[in-house]
Amino acid sequence: METRGLEPVPDSERTGRVRALFPTWVAANMTVLLLTIGAGFVVLDGLALWQVLVVSAVAPLVSFGLVAWISAAGRDGGAPGMALSRAVFGQRGNLAPGALIWVARWGWETVNAVTGAYALLAVAAVLFGVRGTTTLTVATLLAFVAGSFLLSGLGARALRLCCTWSAYLFGAFSVLVLAHLAETTAWTSVLDRPSGPVSLMVAGVGTLAAGGMSWAPTGPDFTRYLPRTASGRAMGAATVGGAGLVIVPMVLMGAVMGVGTPGLALTRDPVAFIGELLPRWLAVPYLVIAVLGMVMINAMSMYSAGFTAQTLGFTVPRAWAVGVNAAISLFLGALLMLVASSFLGSFISFLQVLAVTFAAWIGVFGVDRLRGRVYDPVALMDTTPSGAYWYTGGFAGTAVAAWAAGLVAGLLFTGVEWFTGPFATTWPGRNGLGWTVTILVSGGVYALLPRARPADRAAPLHF
Repeated sequence: METRGLEPVPDSERTGRVRALFPTWVAANMTVLLLTIGAGFVVLDGLALWQVLVVSAVAPLVSFGLVAWISAAGRDGGAPGMALSRAVFGQRGNLAPGALIWVARWGWETVNAVTGAYALLAVAAVLFGVRGTTTLTVATLLAFVAGSFLLSGLGARALRLCCTWSAYLFGAFSVLVLAHLAETTAWTSVLDRPSGPVSLMVAGVGTLAAGGMSWAPTGPDFTRYLPRTASGRAMGAATVGGAGLVIVPMVLMGAVMGVGTPGLALTRDPVAFIGELLPRWLAVPYLVIAVLGMVMINAMSMYSAGFTAQTLGFTVPRAWAVGVNAAISLFLGALLMLVASSFLGSFISFLQVLAVTFAAWIGVFGVDRLRGRVYDPVALMDTTPSGAYWYTGGFAGTAVAAWAAGLVAGLLFTGVEWFTGPFATTWPGRNGLGWTVTILVSGGVYALLPRARPADRAAPLHF
């Protein structure tokens, strides 16, 4: 079990390998929701298959390119992302973006937990003919959250091992599903579909990229054990390549399925629907592997949530801090499964707001890295007024102001089921690109303002 919390990793313990990032980001995207999104592209947006291919290829380049750029901070500073964020925003100033990102993780983990519970219910229905009841729904949700909590509590080494094996298994069964689709699909109807509007392609990229970029603050958590000499280019290739290897074929599979069965884009229970599209010998193992994949996604999110909770002042071990997120995702997951009427609609709305939340932080943090930030490991852990990252009253005023400006600007351009900004009907708003406005504003404002200077200290220390 990993016992290290926020404290930076000493150089002597940095024994990680860049190649381990590839299965990590494969596992981070192993969700059948990509099939549902792919079906939505052809059923709801009217895109042709070639357009779906372009969307699914561009989105991971954009989103996980950002993830890779932010992830390099973990190699440089040896600490989790939200601990490194203290150097940018100040010890107190980091609390506001940290709290918002922590709350956003509740929603991300809730969606993953619901999808995993749906997969368990689908397997039970296929194998035993069991109909979902309220009791069974809550039981499967509880089992999924408990599994995620256990794995995330074990820490980085367990996550790396499980990511590798789940990537192999998921990849093998996805190949079988692709082979089945190749044999049973009426390709004429798939390939002869007319092209849709370019604006909806842009919206598709925005939707897919919104989910991917939410991993950016998490990226340093998985690179902090890499040696300082690790190649940034290799880290980027492993991150973008691992994500793209899953996103592109999964979204295309969903698009092909959606042509023959449009209900996939509209179903309230996407996992059970997918199980019905496949023969039983393939549906059962594929859904079981899908459950394992979604456990990995949730475990990775909870792992980082534990660090975020510690930066907010929870003076408990990381594994116990994770328990708070587990309990919240269990409660919110039950509400979504038992009350929400439109799973896909709720999911897309959530992704758009989630992206704005994370983008405000990414814009400031990313520009700060461009300015050549060098992290002081002692100052990162010193939360007293004498610390180098205390700045003025605990706040790096320019960074906090830029973050707030980006957040407000992004929300003004965001329109979802339950919230509509005044500029949501403009081109960026209609195409789900409120998060790009957020990054441009937060990063641009921070680039124009002077960066807060740390208090005088000796040169940054390296363990």
